[in-house]
Amino acid sequence: MANSRLQQLIVYMRPHWRMVLLGIVALLLVNGLGVYIPLLIRDSIDELAVEFNFAQLWRYVLLLFILASVMWGIRMLSRISLFGVGRQVEFDLKQRIFQHLLILEPSYFANNTSGDLMNRATSDVDNIRRLLGFAVLSLINTIFAYALTLPAMLAIDIPLTLMAIAVYPLMLITVQLFSGKLGTQQREVQERLSQLSELIQEDMSGMALIKIYAQEAQERLAFRQKNQKLLQANLKLARTRNLLFPLVEAISYVSLLILLWLGTGAIARGTITVGDFVALILFVERLVFPTALLGFTITAYQRGEVSIDRVEAILNAQPNIQDAPEAIALPKEQVQGKLTARQLTYTYPGTKIPALYKIDFTIKPGETVAIVGPIGSGKSTLANAIPRLLNIEPGQLFLDGYDITKLQLKDLRRAIAYVPQDSFLFSTTIKNNIRYGEPLSETAEIEYAAKKAQIHSEILNFPHQYKTLVGERGITLSGGQRQRAALARALLVNAPVLILDDALSSVDNQTATQILSNLSTERQRKTVIFISHQLSAAATADRIFVMDRGEIVQSGTHEGLVQESGLYQSLWQQHQLKEILH
Repeated sequence: MANSRLQQLIVYMRPHWRMVLLGIVALLLVNGLGVYIPLLIRDSIDELAVEFNFAQLWRYVLLLFILASVMWGIRMLSRISLFGVGRQVEFDLKQRIFQHLLILEPSYFANNTSGDLMNRATSDVDNIRRLLGFAVLSLINTIFAYALTLPAMLAIDIPLTLMAIAVYPLMLITVQLFSGKLGTQQREVQERLSQLSELIQEDMSGMALIKIYAQEAQERLAFRQKNQKLLQANLKLARTRNLLFPLVEAISYVSLLILLWLGTGAIARGTITVGDFVALILFVERLVFPTALLGFTITAYQRGEVSIDRVEAILNAQPNIQDAPEAIALPKEQVQGKLTARQLTYTYPGTKIPALYKIDFTIKPGETVAIVGPIGSGKSTLANAIPRLLNIEPGQLFLDGYDITKLQLKDLRRAIAYVPQDSFLFSTTIKNNIRYGEPLSETAEIEYAAKKAQIHSEILNFPHQYKTLVGERGITLSGGQRQRAALARALLVNAPVLILDDALSSVDNQTATQILSNLSTERQRKTVIFISHQLSAAATADRIFVMDRGEIVQSGTHEGLVQESGLYQSLWQQHQLKEILH
């Protein structure tokens, strides 16, 4: 698992290998200078101890100042390069996540909350950025520091060097003992943060419902409980970190104490010079910071590992619905709009009873077909199957004689305009909402679509007419206005097939009937599938399919079905009774 994560990090960085290489070379130069400067100080001390000379002292001071300045500049270059790689990877990952989410089917978002997905795309990606910036820089710096400093120390005095670094294995063992615990606690923090994000997302979307049922106190309590769990997880992680880091730092300073203890005796015996002793102290101090930083690096790595897993879980999710090999292209202009079902059967994952069972029908081009039936009879499932929002089996559903599972998805969905009951509007102008499917549409085309959807006159009464902002999810519009705006959006794309899945449920019967009449009198008639509980509007359709328990139990015109004993006659009688009572 650890190797796979490391490989994944390499994959993330590969497109930016030049910046990575620049940062690594800069770090190598920094550490090279970091080793040379103590040696230069050693030589100056030993030389001045023999014969003190102010001119020579100033030369050393000036040289050290220049080297320190160059070292600072190169260090800044290394930080800019490696931190820049982290930022580039952050940008790339956010792009990949968003593009990948766009190809996943709606069922994925039903099983994964938007709050959790948003947290992965922001907080987890940010952790990966830190891993690739801070952690990688620290790790490479530590490797170079040891690789260059230890040989220089050994060249001065092998026994002293070995004694000074003897405690470092203990430091690595300590870090290793804590690493598993840190990883578990970091994962818990990320999960608690996701749960809190989910609650915020849900409450923001359902604020009207919270107000209606006066559940502010309940939601406040729920938020407090989740926030408390996040706090406890963060405190638990902080306690572990606050125990680990001082331990690592304390162990690293033991080496300095050993050197001070044994180094004075070595000077007295003449084994090393005063300059050598000062150089060894400087070298040990050079190793203290990267070694102490190792704890922070491990934490960043643990956090990054958890985040890599969470981000890759999104990127590795494969859409169940995608283009078949050698999928057939079918331009919208060539589509006639004939729909055929042959023994169409579909069962939702995790259930045993089919939502659709052996359905057969043929809908001719330009025909308006109403689909009616009780709640749960399979009407919406059928509507979702036609544009392949559901993963139906091949050989069951056809558009103009083409198996829809063999068609390119983009061509199939361009040929079908689908308006669901829950009409989603973006928080922009009503004009932009209507032209969402055709962003370059002219005002006249937008207004024509709005007229056919019976909403044009109402838009003219809005404060800024077509430039009126509709608010998030169209909250400033009524239910009927949202549905008709969504219908206008579908009509503007001028697809040969139009599916209205109870999309006029919030519109009165007279307006719904007028809308269907507008569609049927067009010069180029669309194939319209009108799913509705409004039987007076459905009665105007060319044909009516009556569904019950996933099957089409009746089919025919309104006049014929009313005379025929069956479910439609019963539904029609109930409808008439409601009309009388109203």
